[in-house]
Formats: sequence, structure tokens, C-alpha cells
Amino acid sequence: MFVYFGITLTVIYGGLVAIVYFNQRQLVYPAPPVQGDTPSGFERVTIRTPDRLDLLAGYRPAHEGMPTLLFFHGNGATWQSSVLVTDSLVAQGYGLLAVEYRGYGGNPGTPSEEGLYQDARGAWAFLRAEGVDDADIVLLGNSLGAAVALNLATEVHGRALVLVSPFNNLGDTAARRMRWLPMRMLLHDSYANDEKIVEIGEPILILHGEEDSLIALEQAQALASVRDDTVIETFPGWGHDLIVNEAVQGRIAKFVEGVPSA
Repeated sequence: MFVYFGITLTVIYGGLVAIVYFNQRQLVYPAPPVQGDTPSGFERVTIRTPDRLDLLAGYRPAHEGMPTLLFFHGNGATWQSSVLVTDSLVAQGYGLLAVEYRGYGGNPGTPSEEGLYQDARGAWAFLRAEGVDDADIVLLGNSLGAAVALNLATEVHGRALVLVSPFNNLGDTAARRMRWLPMRMLLHDSYANDEKIVEIGEPILILHGEEDSLIALEQAQALASVRDDTVIETFPGWGHDLIVNEAVQGRIAKFVEGVPSA
């Protein structure tokens, strides 16, 4: 009886492992329903990626002398939500390119780690083609988008890199969420932020909610500790929805204003 019980448990466990392994793209990239609205003051633009996908995104140029935010949203958001969580900064004259990923918002393609990195490269090229100088671009990412922004910062040099609710690596995040599965072995994508952050030349600001139950504060602290000059600020009482906190935009503005434009 015990042998059969053990076999049954093994089969069930193996089935769960298989389900997670073959469905992880849907778990990591749960694209929300397509939104057709265009927020006031923004235009829909097309970003051409290096692998030749045309992605729709939202753009509003900066006022004269102001920086432009290159914003990468989290895995369950949209480019329209990026506009909402940066409205105070845009009202101050910041430009905003609200990136939409492949497979999101009706865009072609299938999201993956390398795919999102390609989307980021296309977004950078778009801003440069619009005449925005490197030193006037602030890379800004939230949650999974922080990993996309961080990777781009290893390839280009903007004015600053701002990470909201970031993780040190995806394996650690997944392992904390599903402790009963060998998640580090199952994942296709790694988003190894802690290995890449040392390659970045821009000033870095990390903002994290102290009550974040999705990406633990310890993960952000571990990421910040890799580089001694990384600035990290935590927010008591806030969880993984930190990006909606108005104080976040104020802190970003203060940080960017303290970074020389050249």
C-alpha cells in the first residue's frame, strides 16, 4: 500500500511540475485584455524592434530642457497604465515613452526574456531617432519591467536608472512563490539582475515597498547591495502596488534632478 501511495504522490508531483514547466510563459507574462484608448496628450507610435516586429506604444515628447522617461511596465500591466503612474512627472514636463511589449496590447510576437530585451532596444532606438539625447533619457521600470530597464542599461548609457519593486533574479522570486517546486530548474527565463547590475554606469535608484508579498524586500536589498553606490529607499506599509504611490514620482524627480545631464 505504501508503495502505491508513494507512486501516486510521485505521479501527482510530476504532473504539477509538467504543468508549471509547459505553462510558465502564461504565468510569467499574463498579458491583460487589449485596451484601445489613447490617454489625452499622447499619441500611438510604432516601435520597430531589432528582430523586425512593429509594436504599438504611447509617446509624449518632453518639454524643452526636460528629460524623457523610457518606461517598462510590469508583467500584468499595459502602456496606458504606465501613463497613469507617471502623470505627475509628465505634468512637470517630463517626456514619456510608454513601452508595450510583444504579445501585449494586440502587438505581434510572443513575450520572453530575450524578446522583451529586443523590445527595449527598439524603444531606445525610437527615442534616439526622435532626437532625444542619451543624457536626457531616464530608464524606468516597474517589477518585471525593472529587469527590462536594467538589462538595457548594460547596453546604453542614459541619465539614470530607476527600478521600482525590482527582484534580484527571477529564479529567487519563483522559488519563494512555489517553494515546493524546483523553480530554478524549470524556468526558461532568468532575468539575472544581480549579475548584470555591476555593468551599469548610470546612477541607480531602487524604490521598494516594505510589505511587498510578491517580490520580497530582501530581494531588492540583495540587488542594491551588489553595487555600493546604489541608492535604495523603502516605503513602510506599501506592497507590490508601490508604483501607484504619488510619493514615488516625487522621489524619482528629486533623484533625476540631482543627476547632471551631461
